[in-house]
Amino acid sequence: MAERPARKPRRLHSAQVVRTERLTPHMQRVVLGGEGLAAFAADTCTDHYVKLLFGPPGVTYPEPFDLDRIRDEFPRDQWPVTRTYTVRSWDTRHRELTLDFVIHGDEGLAGPWALRAQPGETVRFMGPGGAYTPDPTADWHLLAGDESALPAIARSLEALPAGARAHAFVEIAGPEEEQKIDSDVEVTWLHRDDRPVGEAVVEAVRSFAFPEGRLHAFVHGEAAFVKDLRRLLRVERQIPREDLSVSGYWRLGHNEDGWQASKPEWNARIEAEQEGAPAA
Repeated sequence: MAERPARKPRRLHSAQVVRTERLTPHMQRVVLGGEGLAAFAADTCTDHYVKLLFGPPGVTYPEPFDLDRIRDEFPRDQWPVTRTYTVRSWDTRHRELTLDFVIHGDEGLAGPWALRAQPGETVRFMGPGGAYTPDPTADWHLLAGDESALPAIARSLEALPAGARAHAFVEIAGPEEEQKIDSDVEVTWLHRDDRPVGEAVVEAVRSFAFPEGRLHAFVHGEAAFVKDLRRLLRVERQIPREDLSVSGYWRLGHNEDGWQASKPEWNARIEAEQEGAPAA
């Protein structure tokens, strides 16, 4: 797994919804802008992410918005909760931040908000974080994930120089979820249909004939299949940790709060199991 830089306090930003767009039946795009993004930048990593803040229904916070003050003065059940989303694109010139949301009707918190978001609505968030950019010195690139990783995979493919050798595998619900990506890399779209999440992408990567040369890999999505692909790359293929960006963005049966709370222990256990495992 790629070494992450030291964690820094993330700056709080305020933006307004500029426009929204339904990309596919299960993907909604929201574009943010405004003067509150004057100090924001997301142009060093292709997996930059932000943490959107959502207050409980009916709770109003004093202005100017101050997260530390809210946590001091409000009961914990009235604190804003965070939801993490990858930056699909950042337009420095027009100061516009594009985020894509996987949606499942009224399920969840951020997805339903994205469906209802109206131009002019204020959005607060922290960030950006991020650690991955395709290494230009690598001989080839592997990118694999599900819908949650699609924004980062798409942005990474679009950042590759012309002629770069890359192979991308993206598992989605069905053909209606395929998207146009501005890259000459041909994406292998894997239609999940009724199969369990991650089964198709694990099968595809396992059966793929790895080219010769140094690999730089990006594998993100549901935690269980990410674990399987990490074992394939790190243990069976003996890819060095520094050439891997591998992490579970989410986990079946957990909301983000529960997953983020358990993720450090999960990662530590998986790493201990796999780093000590013999190569196949």
